[in-house]
Amino acid sequence: MENQDVGATPAPEATVESAVPDAETRLAEMSDAYLRAKAEGENIRRRAEEEVAKARKFAVEGFADSLLPVKDSLEAAIAIQAATPEQLLEGVHATLRQLSAALERNKVLEIAPPAGTKFDPHQHQAISVVPAEQDANTVVTVLQKGYLIADRVLRPALVTVSAPK
Repeated sequence: MENQDVGATPAPEATVESAVPDAETRLAEMSDAYLRAKAEGENIRRRAEEEVAKARKFAVEGFADSLLPVKDSLEAAIAIQAATPEQLLEGVHATLRQLSAALERNKVLEIAPPAGTKFDPHQHQAISVVPAEQDANTVVTVLQKGYLIADRVLRPALVTVSAPK
């Protein structure tokens, strides 16, 4: 056993010692990559928070912009001192059309079910149940229109509902 070939394989200590600088280099590269990724993640989170804050702050900007012509029309109507009732009524109708268009552009839609429509508790609020010559649990009259905004009920329609026979 004393006849070993000295040059055949390096001693284990020499292999470990030569691997340490390589491992330290890789560790430094990985630490650097980790710190860069962490900083990038923080920057993305911060930018996203800033964008959400801006979106909240200016969320109504488009809606307000579409209502400005309505305000202008109302102010113009008030400025006319000697307007006849017919002129005022014509102006009110024009202003209502402007308002309806502004609401529609911003996806605010009316809920005004015609008589005979099945009562929907998700979109309608029953104020009273009345006897009627139509199917039970159907809308008889709309007392106040409701509104949807992007398929979400902003305000339910106030309705009277037919009583069971």
